[in-house]
Amino acid sequence: MMKTHDERFAEMTFASVYPHYIAKVEKKGRTKEELLQVIEWLTGFDEQKLKAQIDAKSTFETFFEQATLNPNAHLITGLICGYRVEEIENSLTQKVRYLDKLVDELAKGKKMEKILRN
Repeated sequence: MMKTHDERFAEMTFASVYPHYIAKVEKKGRTKEELLQVIEWLTGFDEQKLKAQIDAKSTFETFFEQATLNPNAHLITGLICGYRVEEIENSLTQKVRYLDKLVDELAKGKKMEKILRN
């Protein structure tokens, strides 16, 4: 039986995706520090807590269960991979896409205060 989009996200580990996030932003001249700032804004995980998630090989499900989602996360809108982020019904999938969207904006050179919805 084929897994749904949502189930695949739930089982994917943050550690498996993180190096791709780093590569994506660095290729566009942004820094790992900026990426960490964006991730901390969304999840509440500082670098140490993020490292613990990576070392534990946390799935996205666990990762977001343990995260403290920024109260302004709902302000993250727009298209990512053909989906409107604000219309995604599965809560976990939406959070993963929030993260994708922020990484995307960082890579596209958006100003940090815009990315962080200040």
